[in-house]
Amino acid sequence: MNIFSEENPGVDKLYMTYLQLTSGSAGWPMSLFLTPKLHPFFGSTYFSPVDQYGKPGFKTILTRIAQVWAAQPDKLIQSSQLTLNQFKEYIQSGPSEPQNHLDPWKVAESTYDHFHDSFDASFGGFGGAPKFPTPVQLNFLLDYHIYTKNQPSKTLVSQRSLDMVLFTLKKISAGGIHDHIGSGFHRYSTDHCWHIPHFEKMLYDQAQLLSLYVIAYQITQETVYADVAKDIILYVSRDLQHKQGAFYCAEDADSLPNYGTDKKHEGAFCVWEAVEIDKLLDSETAILFKYYFGVKKYGNVAIEQDPHNELQNKNVLMQCYTIEEAAAIAGMSVEKATVLLEHAKETLWRHRRTSRPGPHRDEKILTCWNGLMISGLTRAYQVFRDSAILDLAIRTANFVYKELYLKDSNTLLRCYCKAPSTIEGFADDYSFWIQGLLDLYETTFDDSWLLWAYDLQEKQNKLFYDKESGGYFNVSEKDTNIFLRLKDEQDGAEPSSNAISLRNLVRLGTLFEEHEYLKKAQSTVDAFHLALSKFPFALPAFTSSLLILTKGVKEIIITGDLSQEKILQFEAFIHRPFIPNRLVARATVGGVLSKRNAIFADIALKHGDSKTPVARICENFTCGLSISNEEELEKKLLA
Repeated sequence: MNIFSEENPGVDKLYMTYLQLTSGSAGWPMSLFLTPKLHPFFGSTYFSPVDQYGKPGFKTILTRIAQVWAAQPDKLIQSSQLTLNQFKEYIQSGPSEPQNHLDPWKVAESTYDHFHDSFDASFGGFGGAPKFPTPVQLNFLLDYHIYTKNQPSKTLVSQRSLDMVLFTLKKISAGGIHDHIGSGFHRYSTDHCWHIPHFEKMLYDQAQLLSLYVIAYQITQETVYADVAKDIILYVSRDLQHKQGAFYCAEDADSLPNYGTDKKHEGAFCVWEAVEIDKLLDSETAILFKYYFGVKKYGNVAIEQDPHNELQNKNVLMQCYTIEEAAAIAGMSVEKATVLLEHAKETLWRHRRTSRPGPHRDEKILTCWNGLMISGLTRAYQVFRDSAILDLAIRTANFVYKELYLKDSNTLLRCYCKAPSTIEGFADDYSFWIQGLLDLYETTFDDSWLLWAYDLQEKQNKLFYDKESGGYFNVSEKDTNIFLRLKDEQDGAEPSSNAISLRNLVRLGTLFEEHEYLKKAQSTVDAFHLALSKFPFALPAFTSSLLILTKGVKEIIITGDLSQEKILQFEAFIHRPFIPNRLVARATVGGVLSKRNAIFADIALKHGDSKTPVARICENFTCGLSISNEEELEKKLLA
């Protein structure tokens, strides 16, 4: 049987861990042989279809296993049970009681040192090929930059953290991993310089990169980052959006080169021959375009980057020069070059969209990835103040509420594909979705999103929280497909569910004065003490959340007459700078938070009718004086 990791990540995580521990390696494709009770007894990653290089092929393996199973099934079951017992003992033993105090700032410093040492100073990113954008790592560095920039002993470290991120973001936006014609980002680069990608496009990459580029713009005010952020929004809204809201999973890497062929090629929808460009553009524009994007007569893909000979004579567009350099070579002004390149991209997009079959779209809608998308969209709206962006986020939330939420049992479902699935949500669905709802609340101050987030956190605690050791299991106790529950600690293409859960607990615990949530947050940290002390670089999102727990949130409570335009301007001002531990809420008489939090009730009572918006900044459950002046507010925000 086939198991799709997107639909059932608990099964994928369990067997991948088993394979890693029993064979020393793991990855996809993953082939495992199970007993009728779903207990594994043999597995590996890729098997060749036939015997070669002295190794048995998949057919030989199947035949031999069938023979052994027919002759000695009890032997295989016994062997499986023995290995399984050892596996369970290893996992359930867990770390011993923490022997040493965990210093969060030392953990963060160690994480920074790892990324500093592995940074590619020539092309950005970390390590060699294949290269992934790794948003969780870049997000940590941006947080660390803000936390350390006012520390005299950390000035250089802070700047270096920021420089690594900005340099990487510019390199990947210029590279072939960025679809310069069709927008959005491909999955990863097969080389070290971001040129030749694996052409698949994933929603979770778009969501996280959107957040990163918006933050980069917040910090630098350089329009290059804002342009890329808006390019991502264009892509997901045009190509991945369901007509009723929410976003599909992905687009495939391969497609038909044209409508007259029947064999798909990797990247066929995205690559170009030089003669195509010459035919579609006038000569002046074609010369400029080919120079700017590194287009060559016989293609710009090296032989070693094209093992299946699918990209012969093809060009993967990559910004090789600045607009100033390209304009100078073409003998024109920068303004003219900019206009011509934009027109050229529009022309090539129309041709691509009408003359080439598009790649297959994976039309599953996953709750977790849509949670990440809401977080990216709300951050973009907070900075760009474009109501269309906020509408995308709200439509997504409404879609999930209608199609992927069982109101009677307060239960999230995992996915939707033409209809809701019967698979209930996993820990990442709850954690990512709760985070998205909290971000949506901080953007709209609609109490319904906040209440839903709180209700779902209660449900997540019930289904996944480990009352004995802390932290969250990735599957619920009632999942009969799983013989052993695991906890996600390390980040991958997405942050771990425990990293986001820790952040959610701090935010909700602060807003609702729910001290039990803050205790759960600390217990979650304790559950991963060993990993944080030994290899924190594998948990950058968790480390960022740990710093929020340690430093505490900078809670900004706004109140005033809601009919006044000034309060909207005040809110926009508060969202302008990047503050990783910021928590924004609105105090209203009779509102949800005023009923649950005495601080909110007091502020709403004193200033709820004020014609001038009022802000109070609270840290460690202590609030400063009321602020109505933007200049004074800016000083306090950045302090």
